[in-house]
Amino acid sequence: MLDDGSIAPYILKITILFGGRFHNRYGELIMKEPIISVSGLRGIIGDTLTPDLAIRYVCAFASTLPEGPIVITRDGRTTGRMLANALFSGLCATGRNVIDADVAATPTLGVLVRHYNAAGGVQISASHNPPPYNGLKLFGKAGKILTASEGEPVTEQYRSGDTAWVPHDRVGNVMLCEDTISEHGALVLATVDVERIRSKRFKVFLDSNHSSSALLGRYLLDQLGCDLVHVGAEPDGRFSHALEPTEENLKNECHQVSAVGANVGFFPDPDGDRLAVADETGRYVGEEYTIALCVDHVLCRRPGAVVVNVATSRMSEDIAQRFEVPFVRARIGEANVVESMLAHNAVLGGEGNGGVIDPRVVYVRDSFVGMAQILDAMASRETKLSQLVDELPRYYIEKRKLSLDRAKLPDAVEILKKQFTDARLDESAGIRFNWDDKWLLLHPSNTEPIVRLITETQSPETTNALCNEAAQALTALA
Repeated sequence: MLDDGSIAPYILKITILFGGRFHNRYGELIMKEPIISVSGLRGIIGDTLTPDLAIRYVCAFASTLPEGPIVITRDGRTTGRMLANALFSGLCATGRNVIDADVAATPTLGVLVRHYNAAGGVQISASHNPPPYNGLKLFGKAGKILTASEGEPVTEQYRSGDTAWVPHDRVGNVMLCEDTISEHGALVLATVDVERIRSKRFKVFLDSNHSSSALLGRYLLDQLGCDLVHVGAEPDGRFSHALEPTEENLKNECHQVSAVGANVGFFPDPDGDRLAVADETGRYVGEEYTIALCVDHVLCRRPGAVVVNVATSRMSEDIAQRFEVPFVRARIGEANVVESMLAHNAVLGGEGNGGVIDPRVVYVRDSFVGMAQILDAMASRETKLSQLVDELPRYYIEKRKLSLDRAKLPDAVEILKKQFTDARLDESAGIRFNWDDKWLLLHPSNTEPIVRLITETQSPETTNALCNEAAQALTALA
């Protein structure tokens, strides 16, 4: 009979291959599986995400890349440096050179991958997930997150459990990137009228919530001549409030915008790829308005195609129709939006979660693009943010999280089909029920064990009623 030591590698490989949990003959837990998508993974540190798992995963990623260094960045979480050190060790042990860019926003990683002509990059971040979480987001050589076709070989290699280590004379090196800000900042500044914005001396409230957005956020707003009130300015991961930039999580912070007399409040998420906004009165403008404000401003100067995902408010669609430019809805997922932007040569794209993508900067959701474009719009129109917002098409959107097993999604669709027989079902880019004046979307999350239910109509009461009706119809599956 084999002893525990001799069978451990086989147990490990079986566990990786099939996922989930595995116990040895003593009932001891050997491994738990993180949430894995085509472009990365997320898990709870010390539970579903451990250093050895992170090493195996990133080494699987490296095995799919061409020659060249790999850039590593992190969003400032307290566990980020620990994971970064693990990744340095694993990648060097496979013969890869690594560029340590330390704390930087997710879109900055995309810029750095291109700047260094790197083979790829890894952002250590769990975005808006709570502090116990962290994760790995994978970037290819083009400086954008992996598509499904690019990510599938990574997952397959990771689940195989095989890693090709190199001998001592082929071990890679770690090089330090000392300036993560200038290149990205210059690209963003080139998209706006810097002198016009500077002449306005806007007072800006920036809440970085102790995350990576603090670095480029401060630099960018200084370059734009803003009178900056900056809270959470140390990117040490000691978050002062809940991480997702929603109205509920930002009530106190929005109040501070008006209290300090700021013209605008900016609230990026921890890794800097999403942006929520508050106007000068302290009103939470929200993430959906971020992309709409940018679409409206950019199309005034650069007419062209616009791409958003199927979960984004109809505001951007109405704006595109007013400018008579092509408008495309892509499947949920940043990579899907980017691929559609490339296919349609779009001038702007993004998602209703506050993620704006400007191809002149990088094909990554970018909160700093959002900040710069909104300030440029305020300066060019010589008006307050509240007026810009009030001039946009008015819709009311509601987003809920349902505890629904992903495997039950087909059953959920059938229930909603029977519930909403007068709707047009569109499954080309998701599970979306359309009417002339409203829509409903059901979508399983790729980063959390939940299903999202999103509704939008022209009144808050109708939106809430539609959301309630759909949620109630699905209660039997919960």
